Amino acid sequence: MTALSPQRIGIFGGAFDPPHRAHVALAQVAVQQLQLDRLMVIPTGQAWHKPRRLSAAHHRLAMAALAFAAVERAEVDDRETRRSGPSYTFETLSELRTEFPGHQWYLIIGADQARDLTSWQQWHEIVQSATICVADRPYQTGAQVQFDAEHAYPSQFVHLQLPALDIDATTIRRALASGQDVSALVGADVARYIADHSLYQTAS
Repeated sequence: MTALSPQRIGIFGGAFDPPHRAHVALAQVAVQQLQLDRLMVIPTGQAWHKPRRLSAAHHRLAMAALAFAAVERAEVDDRETRRSGPSYTFETLSELRTEFPGHQWYLIIGADQARDLTSWQQWHEIVQSATICVADRPYQTGAQVQFDAEHAYPSQFVHLQLPALDIDATTIRRALASGQDVSALVGADVARYIADHSLYQTAS
């Protein structure tokens, strides 16, 4: 029996509270630039680094399924929302490597996350287990920023070229709390889901 060729699998985690067009653009760029066979979109369960309480997991999973439906090779995975206690990336990566052995792993993170990567639990293990793919902020200019973890493991980092979409979930939640239409920021399907379930009625 012929062994299957190793796949290139991306991991894109986050609160996705709510998912928005910048998330989707990053997913599309990652699939294309990294030539991924699969992109696993993994909404976090209990975020250890966020002071606010996240929206219910079933809402974030449902919104992610709507938001990423059109991204080729993307799939939403609920493993972190099923796990009790805080969600840690090293645990998720270790679990996936055990479940799908022999593949190449690509962890997709934002520039802010890359800056703070050395504060993550077992960060050395993360960097040694996956290529770290940094989504630089679209409004950055000049020389590319190199992060502390990247100084330590330069061969394990790549930088993704993103379109200029400066969108963030905090701004979207505030806009929703003030009654503004956010369809242009999150897409019609996600906006409809938010309205149907009366989400983000107060700013957080």
